[in-house]
Amino acid sequence: MAIKTPTKIQRAERRTDALSRERIITAAIEILDSGGEAALTVRALAARLATGSGAIYWRVADKNELLAAATDEVVARVMSDVVGDLTPREAIRAVALGVFDAIDVHPWVGAQLFREPWRPAMLAIIESIGGRLEALGVPHIAQFDSASALLHYILGVAGQNAANARVHAPDTDRSAFLASVADQWAALDPARYPFVRQMATQLRDHDDRAQFLAGVDLILAGIETVR
Repeated sequence: MAIKTPTKIQRAERRTDALSRERIITAAIEILDSGGEAALTVRALAARLATGSGAIYWRVADKNELLAAATDEVVARVMSDVVGDLTPREAIRAVALGVFDAIDVHPWVGAQLFREPWRPAMLAIIESIGGRLEALGVPHIAQFDSASALLHYILGVAGQNAANARVHAPDTDRSAFLASVADQWAALDPARYPFVRQMATQLRDHDDRAQFLAGVDLILAGIETVR
């Protein structure tokens, strides 16, 4: 009977660790970030981890489970960062900005959240927002609509921002692009587009994250009136 030497045992332990579910999810996130959903295949994942497809399937059922698990992990990181002695309003803003930044870095997360809204990732966002509405004094009858308004604004704007970024090449000069669009707006017919022309100056120098938070504040201001 063959007896494993300590060296063989150590190698087996290293292989087991390398193929843990956590390591697989981390590798999946790296592939998704670099190539998008189309790049994530079990074959590509197995190649990155230097293992066989069977070892991957032993820990995850398929690509859909990988996407869901990767999304859960990214959102869990956002929730873990919302710490400290925050007021309910500050906590909602922190969650909103955390989700915005996460989808900016991981554009595939936004699509996956809508695809499977019953997963822990979406539930964590809803709970984190909705629980703070109670603390803000929003009556129960208005909490569903209030949470929905915030949720759809956060995910919608974050998703659109990520989509806009993917349209342009990675080396695109954002300031130059905005300046070009602003010049086009400023040159529009003043009788037909007076408001768009007025917005041209602000468009040129605006900050996406600051504008996003301004929208969150506007919604919160409206929500607070129902108290």
